[in-house]
Amino acid sequence: MAVEVSPADADVRTATHETLEDYTLRFAPRSYRRWSTGVVAVSALGGIAYLADFAIGANIGISYGTTNALWGIGVFAVVIFLTGLPLAYYAARYNLDLDLITRGSGFGYYGSVVTNVIFATFTFIFFALEGSIMAQGLQLGLHFPLWLGYAVSTLIIFPLVIYGMRVLSTLQVWTTPLWLVLMVLPFAYLLISHPDSVNTFFDYRGEDGNGATSLGSIMLAAGVCLSLIAQIAEQIDYLRFMPPRTPENSRKWWTAVLLAGPGWVIFGAIKQVIGLFLAVYIIAAVSDGAGVANQPVHQFLEIYRDLVPGWLALTLAVGLVVISQIKINVTNAYSGSLAWTNSFTRLTKHYPGRVVFLGVNLAIALVLMEANMFDFLNTILGFYANCGMAWIVVVASDIVFNKYLLKLSPKEPEFRRGMLYAINPVGFGSMAIAAGLSILAFFGALGSTLKPYSPLVAIVLALVLPPILAIVTRGKYYLRRTHDGIDLPMYDEHGNPSGEQLTCHVCTQEYERPDMAACTTHEAHVCSLCLSTDKVADHVLPAV
Repeated sequence: MAVEVSPADADVRTATHETLEDYTLRFAPRSYRRWSTGVVAVSALGGIAYLADFAIGANIGISYGTTNALWGIGVFAVVIFLTGLPLAYYAARYNLDLDLITRGSGFGYYGSVVTNVIFATFTFIFFALEGSIMAQGLQLGLHFPLWLGYAVSTLIIFPLVIYGMRVLSTLQVWTTPLWLVLMVLPFAYLLISHPDSVNTFFDYRGEDGNGATSLGSIMLAAGVCLSLIAQIAEQIDYLRFMPPRTPENSRKWWTAVLLAGPGWVIFGAIKQVIGLFLAVYIIAAVSDGAGVANQPVHQFLEIYRDLVPGWLALTLAVGLVVISQIKINVTNAYSGSLAWTNSFTRLTKHYPGRVVFLGVNLAIALVLMEANMFDFLNTILGFYANCGMAWIVVVASDIVFNKYLLKLSPKEPEFRRGMLYAINPVGFGSMAIAAGLSILAFFGALGSTLKPYSPLVAIVLALVLPPILAIVTRGKYYLRRTHDGIDLPMYDEHGNPSGEQLTCHVCTQEYERPDMAACTTHEAHVCSLCLSTDKVADHVLPAV
């Protein structure tokens, strides 16, 4: 006789298979975080191998000229580094992903669902973009039709992402040296063999020759680049696995956090400049080069052809494309699966597993690729930047101003159901206003004068509104209750999350102290994921 398995039992069985689930929707415990600071940092930075930066740099340079593009890239780098720093620190220090940090940074338990959907959208948009670039490489090197290239670039990712950080860390560490050589070699060759290309680069004024320096053009260029602001969330999906910070490893810990957290933008900005440099060279030196100057595979192929025989040039260019796109798209797919699972579980109280949403994310990305979204990249990224900036800057503002300066928000991040209000108007309201007004500005609804400055609208409002709303509400909506009912310290003597283990009475698994709360109904302990899937709130602590 078959034994019927209830949905709740199936959820528990899925959730406790952490080899596949990678601690989705919960604190990453000390017992699982066995990697060194260096391995975590290299794994996180492996995701920035993507070639879209070369296309972005080329596109904004062709549209606005070299000078405006360089200033725009500079604005992008400064904004992303400053906003990414507090987020990366919180992720590495408290071992939480950005969704869990967002909950306790002004959004509330359900309020961060919106930001999670924004992030999930980011992952499949950029998966589609990167997959399109890989398909172009496969078409050029192996004569695959684009539709087949899209399918191959999608399907190859699935088996690599199933086992999460265990496989991703190995993949990123071992492929990074080869990727660096393939990327740097043609650029270095061009600088040495064609030194005149430097002057050509700085003199370039855009496709129409009218790229005179202007603040409006700089901000339009920065707006396209700033669409990458949500990349910090993908960095954090790795940084949450950082080992505890101790006096012995403090320097290595901080170096890893700074480089692999906000420091990703340094490498990203360099790649955008290189992409623009290669595009300008191809436009000037290659017959009909303007038509392919913004396509990374052609950028590298043309330089490699000057360096090595044609067959080898094609092999190296396609190899670079494939390695780069696999490195970033395993991260896009992994982060997307986490984001979709988090949102779905909170809304439905059902946990189907991360692998299910890995398939969903890849399917959406494949549809976007078949729709040829690569052709209208600037418009997509410029619009998306407003939502991403509003979210990231609001969280950064809440951490810096409300947690540390005004002390209206609890310093330690809270993410567990029952401890938080459903929606906190401080962060949720700030993001809604900042994103809404900046999108109106982006589409010209606030006047043509303000249109180029929609990124500034998002940044300024997202920066100033959280402390204002926190003062107005007196920080009332951050915590539904201040004690989780467990009389054990949450942190050790160095301020790291405690490694002491407790047993969840629902799933009967052991989890570490920060992931647990008391269940007064059964006078026991319950883990954060079982709280999330509790359909009748039987285990949820009452408000106090």
